[in-house]
Amino acid sequence: MRLLATGTLAIGLLVPALPASADPMESGPWTSYAPTFTVQERGCGDVSDLTFKLNCSTDSGDQRAERRYATYSSGTRQFEGYFKITSLEGTRVSLKQTFKTTGPFFMLAVERGGRLYSVHGGNTIATGATIGTTVRVNTVHVVGSTHRTYINGSLKHTVSSESGSFYDKFGAYRTGSGKGPATVEWSGVQFWRK
Repeated sequence: MRLLATGTLAIGLLVPALPASADPMESGPWTSYAPTFTVQERGCGDVSDLTFKLNCSTDSGDQRAERRYATYSSGTRQFEGYFKITSLEGTRVSLKQTFKTTGPFFMLAVERGGRLYSVHGGNTIATGATIGTTVRVNTVHVVGSTHRTYINGSLKHTVSSESGSFYDKFGAYRTGSGKGPATVEWSGVQFWRK
């Protein structure tokens, strides 16, 4: 019985809190808001609500299935979302981006095997993003100062940010060295600002 209880506790620790109960990272006051978005499907990308698929193993061209949110250019913005990879036959697929209107700024991607990394620089951000595991992602962007990434509530990556116009994207996107097929389900998506 003691072994069973310990096993149950260990399993419970691996699963993040339910999306509805999550609070923003870092101190507030935060104001919740709902930016508009457009759906981007290119190449073999397919979007169905919050399920994003790359349906091919093509390792070239623009293969994407994403939501692109409204542009912002000041203040502090926070994104939160939970992703679950339900299949990944390919590798090096971008899951979440904070994009500058003049070009890529921050891209969180996954390799087959579950390593999360920053596309620019290649630094490992976290491990354990394996098929069927739900992962919470928060990004806190202070325009003109810093961009911080939290995985399951722990700060994992910080990079300097210049001024400019930015927007959030998430889904499944083939990186320059990546390919599908891949299926990613997102949930609990929220935005805050201050």
